[in-house]
Amino acid sequence: MNRKDFPKIHFYDQDFVDIYDKTWNWISASWLNAKTGDSSKGELFVYSQAQDSQTQKNPVLDQFGSIFSTFFLVYSNKNYEASENLDYLYKKQEPNGAIRWKYDISTGNPIFDSENPEGIGLPLFAWAEFNLYHKSANKRRVKEIMPVLQKYMDWIDATFKKENGLYAVPVSASTMFNAPRDGTFYPVDFNAAMAINSLNMSSLGDILNDKDISFTYKRNYFSLKTRINNKMWDSQTGFYHDLNENEERLPHKTIAGFWPLLAEIPNADKADTLIAHLSNPETFGTEHPFPTLSVDNEHFRETGEGFCGSVYPEFNFMVIKGLEKYQQFALARECAIRHLYFVLEGLSPADGSKGDLYGAYLPCGEGAALCEGDPSFPKKRDMISIGLSTIALMIENVIGLSISLPRKTVDWVIPNLEIMGIEKLSLKRNLITILSNKSPRGWEIQMESEKLYYFTINIIDQKKKTLPIPSGKCSMLIDKI
Repeated sequence: MNRKDFPKIHFYDQDFVDIYDKTWNWISASWLNAKTGDSSKGELFVYSQAQDSQTQKNPVLDQFGSIFSTFFLVYSNKNYEASENLDYLYKKQEPNGAIRWKYDISTGNPIFDSENPEGIGLPLFAWAEFNLYHKSANKRRVKEIMPVLQKYMDWIDATFKKENGLYAVPVSASTMFNAPRDGTFYPVDFNAAMAINSLNMSSLGDILNDKDISFTYKRNYFSLKTRINNKMWDSQTGFYHDLNENEERLPHKTIAGFWPLLAEIPNADKADTLIAHLSNPETFGTEHPFPTLSVDNEHFRETGEGFCGSVYPEFNFMVIKGLEKYQQFALARECAIRHLYFVLEGLSPADGSKGDLYGAYLPCGEGAALCEGDPSFPKKRDMISIGLSTIALMIENVIGLSISLPRKTVDWVIPNLEIMGIEKLSLKRNLITILSNKSPRGWEIQMESEKLYYFTINIIDQKKKTLPIPSGKCSMLIDKI
């Protein structure tokens, strides 16, 4: 076995396996040399489509895509370093702590625009780093990057935090470029992202055994959580809303209102009410989950029109990870599978026309979303985003695996037993294989590992058991545990 091979997945629908394999094959074209822009010796992961000459001429590295891409690159068996883009951004940190949202790779300079003069992006570095730690167990990295993250958080506080404890930033910081969020002064997504980052900063402090860091950011988290619940939650709509400058809730409902789930901000009752919107056809329960704008908004368009309804892989990933926080594993899996079927339809349209992988999809039908006046929308073969669906969601939600190297644990959460699994996944000098099959003796799980780890099988509402898995090959019958 060559450790440089990608892990193989097994699933009863071969189309899911094929698109997973294709994603790994196509990603290589999106790695560019930081100095030359050449893809022959790639270092940075950026959008790079061969027919897009403008992108090839001026490749841009953005904070949003760089953070999200780490969540599937961690499964590449070290073919791609998941932290390369993040390290590039950390090296660009300015003396005041600023890290800007976009950089021109050819010049290394930050990119600003009139709508976002400070170049602020969603602050989610600590969320990505906490996930990287659990997939690599690299404590030294946490220690090295912590001063960068602290300085970055200090800059955000000094620049954007208001006396009421909330953050006022341009709505474009969330990448939702044409979302109908007029009047927004305190965006719900940015404030929830700060809560997410603070919670993960506290967890990173725990990893370092630094009680000061842990306490400081845990306190920041609870302070934000209280303010978001008190000011942004509307009991009438059952939703989290943006605020205007007078701290009044604005009526629009966008995908941004689901960020509090990932931040673990709502209590159980609020979460149930919020999650119900995902199945409500009048708000976010469209055929293709999940639209970026509520269906009952006058600006919603079935053609997508950017953030007036399009389905984006990054935001689907965010919502599904938020559902996991509230133990909604079956719903998360159902939505991931539905989303992937639409991704498959976009790649191989039923009418026989040429398809592709896209950065945005139609909310109420099959195929790529549209955006009037922008023929380049959506990006084709936008691997930085689509890998979240075809790799991360495939492994974590469709197959159902959750892995932590420091804890030496593998959790398998599934609603029912199916023929599926993963083969030769490299976990820091440990190759593991987990496969479920139907044998004459019943459902059997076959495993292979080079080192001991602890395996938890959780068949939702049926059976949950944790067992130590020794090195070598072994198998277990589900009926016997």
